[in-house]
Amino acid sequence: MASLKEIKGRIASVSGTLKITSAMKLVASAKLRKAQLAITNMLPYQRQLQRILSRLMAEGAEEHAAGDASVPRPYSAAAEREWTRPGTGGATATSVAIVAFSSNSSLCGAFNSNAIRQTLSVIDEYRSAGFTDENIIVYSVGRKIAEAMRKAGFQSPEDYSKMAESPGYEAASALAKELIEGHLSGRFVKVELVYNHFKSTSSQPTVRETYLSATNSPGQQTADYQSQPGQPSSVATQTPCDDIIVEPSREAVLGVLLPKVLRLKIYATLLDSNAAEHAARTVAMQTATDNGNDLLEELTLEYNKGRQQKITSEILDIVGGSLR
Repeated sequence: MASLKEIKGRIASVSGTLKITSAMKLVASAKLRKAQLAITNMLPYQRQLQRILSRLMAEGAEEHAAGDASVPRPYSAAAEREWTRPGTGGATATSVAIVAFSSNSSLCGAFNSNAIRQTLSVIDEYRSAGFTDENIIVYSVGRKIAEAMRKAGFQSPEDYSKMAESPGYEAASALAKELIEGHLSGRFVKVELVYNHFKSTSSQPTVRETYLSATNSPGQQTADYQSQPGQPSSVATQTPCDDIIVEPSREAVLGVLLPKVLRLKIYATLLDSNAAEHAARTVAMQTATDNGNDLLEELTLEYNKGRQQKITSEILDIVGGSLR
């Protein structure tokens, strides 16, 4: 049995830790509310753009199916590009890009480990498909995922830790522009996103989404994106759009709308991952605080029992001495 001094020291240590976990939980809760507000303010704008784009792309597909060749398809060259797996005797070896999101710090439960595990799983799939490590480019958004990918041999083209700490549209737009240009130039045959989705405060499942693909045009990919992760994609594609007047032409609108929606997708994913991080940290710190309180109760009970036993022994010694 530990001495009373040791137990008292452990009680002081646990009490100090509880102050830290409680403070971190409050900070994470405040940041979570701010992140939720950012997503709530952005979703109506994103949904409306999805609604317009889905309708325009559907009308364009109908006209092409009807044989109207005068209607151009945005990014059709990239959409219809045939690609060959590296190492199979094709013309030019192409690459795939994986954009993985994590946090810059720990103490958020399994948030980072889940993202890392999913990213490594995606990499293994591409390796099995014949891609070499040189043909797999990982954009690591967050210090934790960057460190894990660096150890696995996948150095991020740039440092995106600041973007993970403070999500901003300009930084997300710059990343989206690089990915789109890489896809249109033929460098990337496919771009995928791996992140933790904020479903609720207690649930942040890992999500894998196709951002750009050589088998579909960016417009078709975007039209199939979920207006909010976790909801069926049909929410965006089945909404009627009869009240929209297109000026000056569908082609001109699509030329502006497609890049905007693709940039907005990266920003929405960044906000979603950020909210999931704060939710995971809130839950982790709450769990740590609850466990600390339970441990503190056990230590206090043990201390009181030991103190009572010591007092009883001293009384018995005094009584025994007086009888002599």
